[in-house]
Amino acid sequence: MKGVVLITGISAAGKSTVAQALAERLPRSAHVRGDAFRRMVVNGRAPMTTEMTGEAVRQLHLRYRLAAHTADLYFTEGFTAIVQDVILGEDLERFTKWVRSRPLHVIVLAPDPSAVAERERRRAKTGYAGSWTIAQLDEVLRGETPRLGLWLDSSRQTPEETVEEIISRAGEALIPADRR
Repeated sequence: MKGVVLITGISAAGKSTVAQALAERLPRSAHVRGDAFRRMVVNGRAPMTTEMTGEAVRQLHLRYRLAAHTADLYFTEGFTAIVQDVILGEDLERFTKWVRSRPLHVIVLAPDPSAVAERERRRAKTGYAGSWTIAQLDEVLRGETPRLGLWLDSSRQTPEETVEEIISRAGEALIPADRR
């Protein structure tokens, strides 16, 4: 896989683990963690709640644009950039236009909600301490997110099995170059 790879899905879907494992499999790669851009805001950060304010949406889109530009810069320097973030609904298509580099692969991790709940129980960080629930995010994923790229039900897969499937089905994840 070369180019830019976006790995998205709801919180606790396995994005961080799979993105890191994929990056480790590729000869020249960078793991771009979208949430790092959110954490860079020291004062004035708007909360990402179910009642998103205009400022929260602006900050979310800034975070996505920063991740897209960072991926493009890594690609320009010969790296496969693996971007990992929660990008759902119409923002998924918007993000594919913000990334200028091609090839662009989109991987949507879509484990069932019970698998997500189990993963959330086992991990140190908490993705559901705020106002979003697993069911709410899963509804946005399945009901409002365009079917772009490769959607994987990774409910019963190890991260290594998910990476293998991503690599073996990479062609199905390609976003056409004319989709900018």
